[in-house]
Amino acid sequence: MPAPDVCVVGEINPDLILYGLPKVLKPEQEILIDGFRLTLGSSSAIFANNLSVLGTRVGIVSKIGGDPLGQMAMDWLAVSGVDVARVSKAKKTTTGLSVILAHPGERFILTYPGTMFELDYADLDLDYIFASRHLHVSSFFLHRALRPKMAELFREGKSKGLTTSLDTNDDPENQWCQDLLDVLRSVDILFPNEREVKEIARTDDLSTAIEKVAQICPMVVVKLGPKGALMREGNKEWRAPGMQVNSIDPVGAGDSFDAGFIHRFLQGGTREECLNYANVAGAFSTTREGGTEAFRDRESMARFFRDHLPRK
Repeated sequence: MPAPDVCVVGEINPDLILYGLPKVLKPEQEILIDGFRLTLGSSSAIFANNLSVLGTRVGIVSKIGGDPLGQMAMDWLAVSGVDVARVSKAKKTTTGLSVILAHPGERFILTYPGTMFELDYADLDLDYIFASRHLHVSSFFLHRALRPKMAELFREGKSKGLTTSLDTNDDPENQWCQDLLDVLRSVDILFPNEREVKEIARTDDLSTAIEKVAQICPMVVVKLGPKGALMREGNKEWRAPGMQVNSIDPVGAGDSFDAGFIHRFLQGGTREECLNYANVAGAFSTTREGGTEAFRDRESMARFFRDHLPRK
């Protein structure tokens, strides 16, 4: 296959999403729920899947276990056109899994990391990665084996002429250690949500947080959920308003947002066009269960984008 436009380095695992849970779970009590969805999960895989469906050529470098869940996730990606040839298999560790307890207005995410913790610098096909135009990494804090050399990966990518992006996602240990700052110096586009950018900057004020992080990373694109998104580059700022849609499930909306931005960015879109396209992609993701199910209906996707993108 030709070199991908975007190479994603990150984790692959399914999501098991449970719907209709009560607010309080009582020990030893059997609880009936409204439904569930077993679907492609993990920030990196959702990003790769949806970016490929949008029309960008995508490859992913990752590690799974030799188990049915890992193969299932690989098959989902392959059907969407993602090149999975550089995904390796661990000999003993099983593929990770996230169980998401969905409540109206909030959710709880329980993750078994599995092979997420094992992906190492030695597992990476660097020639394949650096043959692409753009490098993207998600879930910084879950890549325990790769994290010590993450800054080196980004620096080398930049030296090879790639543009780069990072979505840190949450830190399960809530430490937000300073090694992240070394990585950000070689990141062109950072995709935090409001809480994450505040944690990175160690402040409770959003404006201050963006100002501080923008001094390190050239483009800071902050996802604000129902309030839309904003982007800072130098002393310029762009905003995209929140969208009113029939939202069913917010799982993967942030990763879909990232995919939309990078898709339009590589097409040469203006900053405003990239932000608006990302905003629509994130909103579209919420119209179906899970992070990728909406994007499997390509006709519906094309219609949604046509109806919701700002008209020139």
